[in-house]
Amino acid sequence: MRVPFLAQIAVLVAALGCVACSDSNMQKDGDGNYVVNTTELGKDIKGYVGQTPLNVTINSNGVIVKVEALQNSETPDFFRPVEEKLLKQLEGKNSSTIDAVDGVSGATFSSRAVLKNTKAALDYYHAHK
Repeated sequence: MRVPFLAQIAVLVAALGCVACSDSNMQKDGDGNYVVNTTELGKDIKGYVGQTPLNVTINSNGVIVKVEALQNSETPDFFRPVEEKLLKQLEGKNSSTIDAVDGVSGATFSSRAVLKNTKAALDYYHAHK
């Protein structure tokens, strides 16, 4: 049985579309925002103890909607203030305003790692959206 040429093209286009949406670093959510996972992007970015991966949700204007810390090895007593304060400060920021965000006193290494991971997420978003 011969498959019509246009049907072959449609299958090829659909397959290529699935390849484009299978990006393990960035996914589109139901609201049209992009969620960038920095587990691989920031594998060389270390806090005090180790890697501090994030999920960074970015809207279509390149503005951070939400930052969520993923499982990490940082000391909970030091990382908790980073989660409670710094992650909230990142909301509403973009590539040009992220440098104005200060880290959390007493959690310098973790704060720096979170900021670097957030910048990596924004850079990835702009390069791959």
